[in-house]
Amino acid sequence: MACVYILYSKKRNHFYKGSSHENGHLSRLEAHNAGKVKSTKAGIPWELVHVEFFDEYSLARKRELFLKTGPGRTWIKEQFRSLTVK
Repeated sequence: MACVYILYSKKRNHFYKGSSHENGHLSRLEAHNAGKVKSTKAGIPWELVHVEFFDEYSLARKRELFLKTGPGRTWIKEQFRSLTVK
């Protein structure tokens, strides 16, 4: 089962949106926190704040792409307002 996940870095006050094929949100979190992902090294440590599961990876990827748009970023900021530093 594919998934979309949202990570948050207090250090950078930043959300990271990603997707994974086989229900791998926890292994992806480990990879991000181990510094194995170039784009997220600067934000370590990351915490998993949200996961959505999909039957097909194509649906998960569409959701990930939406979350990276203006309305998607707005949705994330509203949902996780309590996490962000003002």
